[in-house]
Amino acid sequence: MIPTEALQNLWQLGGLSSAALEFAELSSTEPVFPSSFAVGTAAQATIAAAALAACELAHVRGQPRQQVHVDMLHAAVECTGWFSIDGIEPPLWDEFSGLYRCADGYVRLHANFAHHRTGALRLLGLEPATASRADAERAMLGWRAEDFEQSAAERGLVATALRSFAQWDATDQARAIAAQPLMTIERIGDAAPLELPPMGPSHRPLHGVRVLDLTRVLAGPVAGRALAAYGADVMLINSPHLPNIAAIADTSRGKRSAQLDLRSAQDRAVLWKLIADTRVFSQGYRPGGLAELGFSPQALAERHPGIVYVSLSAYGTQGPWAERRGFDSLVQTAMGFNHAEGELTGDGRPRALPMQLLDQATGYLMAFGAATALSKQQTQGGSWHVQASLAQTAQWLRGLGRIAGGLKSRQPGFAAYLATSDCGFGELCAVSPSAQFSRAPAGYTRESMPPGSAEPRW
Repeated sequence: MIPTEALQNLWQLGGLSSAALEFAELSSTEPVFPSSFAVGTAAQATIAAAALAACELAHVRGQPRQQVHVDMLHAAVECTGWFSIDGIEPPLWDEFSGLYRCADGYVRLHANFAHHRTGALRLLGLEPATASRADAERAMLGWRAEDFEQSAAERGLVATALRSFAQWDATDQARAIAAQPLMTIERIGDAAPLELPPMGPSHRPLHGVRVLDLTRVLAGPVAGRALAAYGADVMLINSPHLPNIAAIADTSRGKRSAQLDLRSAQDRAVLWKLIADTRVFSQGYRPGGLAELGFSPQALAERHPGIVYVSLSAYGTQGPWAERRGFDSLVQTAMGFNHAEGELTGDGRPRALPMQLLDQATGYLMAFGAATALSKQQTQGGSWHVQASLAQTAQWLRGLGRIAGGLKSRQPGFAAYLATSDCGFGELCAVSPSAQFSRAPAGYTRESMPPGSAEPRW
């Protein structure tokens, strides 16, 4: 599928005016990274959809439409999530993360968080304080892949068996994913259109839109960063007892960064006060996690009609894996991408996509959904719920088709797309926004700051 068709399909899913598509400019062609999958097209189309939807909201608010240009190579580089702090590129993976041979194939572990690493090693019969990667590799040989996957899931851990596309397609979860759309933007309550702050042509398109970002790791934080780049006032809410990954230095660009412990009634009350002045509430907690604390989509829509609620999950809302935890690398492995890339390499060894594209593309789809729902709220009223998942994004990516000879392309250089600034983590060098507007440029008015640097108030 060519990029313009991919963008048109996303736009139709949102149901916004087709006239806006005339203002989208897409440049460059596949392949841009070494992959047989259309990673450049996926990056470009999702970023363009998010940026164009932000501009369409500005148009609904009375501003003339403006050109949105996205270069495919720049978009793909942005979706690598590359950054450095004080000249040092942080490691992406824990020593125990990655593929392991087992009795009948491969298993992928995600061990970047200590509790996941500890749980996986104990499941393997190892002592976490003394085990080595070699110990884990030997222990995994005694397991069948799907047995380990199931045992890990039952313990709330994160591991998946490597499957081919055919093996994935034979599962109940694959059938559930295939029966769902890429994402949903659903009206969940009645409300009058809510007034947004006045804006002018020099403002970025999401000027005056307040966003609460209760997400972690990559996909959700990327969504919040995109909304910030397009002009929204984004507040990241971290929990003081939950760990973060190094990429928070990159994904916190443009955001306030506060902390609340939602186990505390006092801090839950603070969150409700924030929600009262919020237009978009974005969350990536485990399925049902925030609902248990009283912050379900229905609860927010009842207390604050007109809210846009954005939910992220790993495997969607339907099927036997709907409540299963997951990360980009694991979804790639489970759904057949690693196997498919490996078949073309010559040695047959499974191979990951060249970036965590499921995270990145899903993040931009969340931003697209949020901006689209805001436009609908302005024109139709109502409260809205946007739902996206890594697995549905993966299904969509597969549907974009394969790139002949794509794996033979060279890894591009990043230097032309990097910007350096001082921030609360040190000197941050990271990729600049690939979406370019013909009026006020996308960018970050706040430097990235560590969790808790801002007070939890607007």
